[in-house]
Amino acid sequence: VQLQASGGGLVQAGGSLRLSCAASGRTFSRYALGWFRQAVGKEREFVTGIGLAIGNTYYADSVKGRFTISRDNAKNTVSLQMISLKPEDTAVYYCAAATHGVVTTSPGAYDYWGQGTQVTVSS
Repeated sequence: VQLQASGGGLVQAGGSLRLSCAASGRTFSRYALGWFRQAVGKEREFVTGIGLAIGNTYYADSVKGRFTISRDNAKNTVSLQMISLKPEDTAVYYCAAATHGVVTTSPGAYDYWGQGTQVTVSS
């Protein structure tokens, strides 16, 4: 499975961005999917994840109400809509897939990773 993330960029505080992640592979619909981010000098952290069932989504407290994850199994894509962006959202964002199908917050539980896309929020 290969994951390709896109959609990052530079935005002012309060602005919006939409990240997308396209995946190869026929079993995409069986994977739990997640977005993580890593700021300079910090560890990679869980942002949001989506499981196999409708409505099975999880968010870090820091992004609840501002970020929305969605998946399209027909297109093998997972998206992250981000609004009301803050400077502290600045990081490299990674999409990830877990073949066990369960959303977890631990990066080690994910089997496949995209290359990352930079999101920079200016104040």
